[in-house]
Amino acid sequence: MTALLDAAERMDREELRALQLERLRATLHHAYAHVDHYRAAFDRAGLHPDDCRSLADLARFPFTTKADLRDNYPFGMFAVPEEQVRRIHASSGTTGRPTVVGYTQGDLDTWADVVARSIRAAGGRPGQKVHVAYGYGLFTGGLGAHYGAERLGCTVIPASGGMTARQVQLIQDFRPEIIMVTPSYMLTLLDEFERQGVDPRSTSLKVGIFGAEPWTQEMRREIEERFAIDAVDIYGLSEVMGPGVAQECVETKDGLHIWEDHFYPEVVDPFTGEVLPEGSEGELVFTSLTKEAMPVIRYRTRDLTRLLPGTARVFRRMEKVTGRSDDLVILRGVNLFPTQIEEIVLRTPAVSPHFQLRLTREGRLDVLTVRAEARAEATPEQRAAAAASVAAAVKDGIGVSVGVEILAPETLERSVGKFRRIVDERDRPGS
Repeated sequence: MTALLDAAERMDREELRALQLERLRATLHHAYAHVDHYRAAFDRAGLHPDDCRSLADLARFPFTTKADLRDNYPFGMFAVPEEQVRRIHASSGTTGRPTVVGYTQGDLDTWADVVARSIRAAGGRPGQKVHVAYGYGLFTGGLGAHYGAERLGCTVIPASGGMTARQVQLIQDFRPEIIMVTPSYMLTLLDEFERQGVDPRSTSLKVGIFGAEPWTQEMRREIEERFAIDAVDIYGLSEVMGPGVAQECVETKDGLHIWEDHFYPEVVDPFTGEVLPEGSEGELVFTSLTKEAMPVIRYRTRDLTRLLPGTARVFRRMEKVTGRSDDLVILRGVNLFPTQIEEIVLRTPAVSPHFQLRLTREGRLDVLTVRAEARAEATPEQRAAAAASVAAAVKDGIGVSVGVEILAPETLERSVGKFRRIVDERDRPGS
């Protein structure tokens, strides 16, 4: 296995930290010199890039938030002239102005390298075929996976999202070994295989690389058992680069190794911003170390996780993301994340993995209803028992009472990308 690793993956921690500090100092200078936002933010904090003499000094510098990116829409965060930008990606902008990111040719090369490293860590090898079912376009998933797979020497099938029946046919005809897709859409594909009478375990797929949304160990077991594949996690976000910031290694499946030669991680208290000791759960913060077009300094991801020592690689690991601070539902004083419900749903007999949380208001009280589909073979008695079981498990495990509706199969809208787990109807008339 060691022969497959690139030079950075074979460094020891002391060499890595020296490289990180060198790249961090260069990034701070680059941002200060070329981005008005960072120059003003550093000046307000009374800091200069020269004040960063150790990796620990980074904690003195101000955070970057999604609001900062939106306030500088579209190109105010770019650190190079526009004519040096070779690609632009952006968020959907459904909750306000989209966040825009740019890439130089050097950035695109780095991105392809880290995604290639990620696919190799997941078990992919040159010459294999990769079915990319992430969306193509302004979303970073499809093109990020595409160019990384090509960089590794794989053959890419650029399926994108949607046209589920056709995707199932392509997987049978083209026989890819690897699929890269959101976990919720993988479940949609699973349903389509079974609808067509095809045993999902009979396909050519060996590895599934899943990202773009939180998913649990229970969902991993569901996918691995029903597809007979290795299911591993990939992490990324457009503001930092795209997919390929961190990757779970197939030989350990014990969290995602962060490619720390390009992305420096911190975990902070989501309320105070204080840097937490390694092993403490908090909000993940990233500083880019090699980005040219749009360096980011201490970007608050809102993803909740913890940092742990490396195992399969020298780089530190992050636990699977348990949720996002902005996905937190506070229900009658109790903190709740959709992934906690997912764990309960997936271990409940007679219930399929397809579920959604509906928030409404009755009088002055917020009400949460878990809407989950029954498995096709479930009897009415089993459905009723499942509803009671989910309600009891939520009450016992999370400490709050919820309503539970067990729906007929194929009732909920299917994902063709990221699935919307929470439907908040509290502000609707009559709610």
